[in-house]
Amino acid sequence: MFQPGFDDHRHTVSTLSGEISYVEIGAGAPALFVHGIATNAHIWQNLIPLLADTRRCVAIDLPLHGQSQAAAEHQLTVGAFADTLAEVCASLRLDRIDLVGHDTGGAIVQVFAARHPELIHTLTLTNCETQDNIPPEAMAATVDAARAGQLGATAPALLADPAAARSFFAPSFENPNLLSAEMVDSFLRPVIGTPATAARFQELIAALGPDDLLAAEPSLRDLQAATLIAWATDDEFFDLKWAHWLHHLLPGARDVVEIDGGKLFFPFERADELASHIRHHWTTADASVPKY
Repeated sequence: MFQPGFDDHRHTVSTLSGEISYVEIGAGAPALFVHGIATNAHIWQNLIPLLADTRRCVAIDLPLHGQSQAAAEHQLTVGAFADTLAEVCASLRLDRIDLVGHDTGGAIVQVFAARHPELIHTLTLTNCETQDNIPPEAMAATVDAARAGQLGATAPALLADPAAARSFFAPSFENPNLLSAEMVDSFLRPVIGTPATAARFQELIAALGPDDLLAAEPSLRDLQAATLIAWATDDEFFDLKWAHWLHHLLPGARDVVEIDGGKLFFPFERADELASHIRHHWTTADASVPKY
C-alpha cells in the first residue's frame, strides 16, 4: 500500500540531467535517499516519516524512474546517476549529507561518495551492488535478454499481466502480501510503459557493469565518513558476504547490522527496524562532531 500523503510532498528540481522529481519531508540537516533500478522514491515511503523529525529527508526519483524523465542524451549508468546526485545536491544546496542507498542506489551512492567525499556526513548502505558484483548473478537472465535486445519486447506482456508483473518483485519481499498492485505499477510503468522508455530501460540493464564501482574503490578506501551497513540475510541478489566486504573496505564502517530473515526490500517491509538503526547511527555521528 502507499503511505497516505507521501506524494503530497513532491517537488521538481532542474538539473543538467533534466527535471528530477523528489519527495521532501522534515527539516534540519539533509538526508538523501537513493533507490535502485525499477523502483523509485516510494521504496522509502514507510521509512522517511519515521526519520523526518530529525532530518530534512529528500528521496529522489532517478532519471527514467518514478516521475523523473530521462533525456535522450542522458547516459543510464551508475556513474551518470552519481553525477545526477551531485547535480541535485548543487541545485538544492545540500551539504554534509546523510546519504542512504539501497539496491543499485547503494552502488550509485558509493560512486558519488568516492567522487564527492567533502559532501558526505554519514553513509548508510543496505543490500546493494558491491565491487564487481554488478550485475548480480540472480539478474543474469534479465541482463542477457537486455544485451540480446529482447527485454524491451517483453514489456507490454509484463504490464498486461498483473500476476506476472507482481512476480517480478515478489522474490524481493519477505512478505509478498505487502506488495500492492498500485506499487508494482508505480515501479514498472515509468520504465517500460512505452516503447521509448522500455528501450531506455533495456539500455540501462544492458550497460550494467563494474567499471564505475571498481574505479571508485581506491577513494572509498580513504572515505572517513561514519558508515552504517544494514543487510538483509536472506536476499538472493546480494549475499551477506558483500556487507562484510564493505565493512573491510570503508574506514568509517561500524559493525554490520544483520536484518535476520530479511529480503532485498526490507527498507519498505521492516522500516521500523531500519529507522531505529539509522537514527542511532545519525545520533552517534552528530555527537562526534566537534563543537566550537
